[in-house]
Amino acid sequence: MIDLTINTEVAAQILTGFIKSEITRVGYSRAVIALSGGLDSALSFALAVKALGAENVLAVRMPYKSSSPDSLEHAQSLIDQFKVPSETVEITDMVEPLFARDPQISKQRKGNIMARSRMIVLYDQSEIFKGLAIGTSNKTEILLGYSTIWGDMASALNPIGDLYKTQVRQLARALDIPAPIIDKAPSADLWAGQTDEGELGFTYDEVDKLLFLLVDQRFSLQECIEEGFDENFVKSVLARIQRNQFKRMMPPIAKLSNRTVGYDFLYLRDWGT
Repeated sequence: MIDLTINTEVAAQILTGFIKSEITRVGYSRAVIALSGGLDSALSFALAVKALGAENVLAVRMPYKSSSPDSLEHAQSLIDQFKVPSETVEITDMVEPLFARDPQISKQRKGNIMARSRMIVLYDQSEIFKGLAIGTSNKTEILLGYSTIWGDMASALNPIGDLYKTQVRQLARALDIPAPIIDKAPSADLWAGQTDEGELGFTYDEVDKLLFLLVDQRFSLQECIEEGFDENFVKSVLARIQRNQFKRMMPPIAKLSNRTVGYDFLYLRDWGT
């Protein structure tokens, strides 16, 4: 039996400690977070508030004209519950001129543009608030490449990137995230009716179990099949992991010197302290 249960008390302690340590070690004391009204951003937000205090976390809502009203309401409910400062910056006027350049623009292109535009806003608010940007991508999304590079993947630090989606739900319940946020269908809210699982073609519960075997337990394709997973499903998930490796890396640098950043120059950020 595949068990993805986590000790939520220990996980919360580790992740809040991580946030506080990573932010203070570089001379900051504040954080900004894109609060979409979805589960992942809600959990990162709650952890940041627990780590830094409500007054030191800025929640930024960045709706598009077709964004679900529920998303805005759920984000506002968290802002009210945790009593944090907030900003709402609509991105419609930012993205519409680019959309208008190509009448044949696809939904995927629109989604990427919106995700990257939101990061422009978030990092601008980061400068105003003097806080670091907290990431909201979970382990399932990162492994599958179900995210926009330099968009929702962008952050200074990510407290939930080693939690599968099913584990995000567990920890969210322990941190008193409202049930409507936890229980609703996961969605990036990029267009009306869009859901993560509808786009992916499988459920998070299903793929998390497979990813746990492939990544954490280092099972082979054949071993996963012997565990009862459909061969085509395993192959498709493996292909996604391999195809999206570039999203999980800093851009490779062509080596010309003896001391190339990322190859020979590998000192930590606090080198010299």
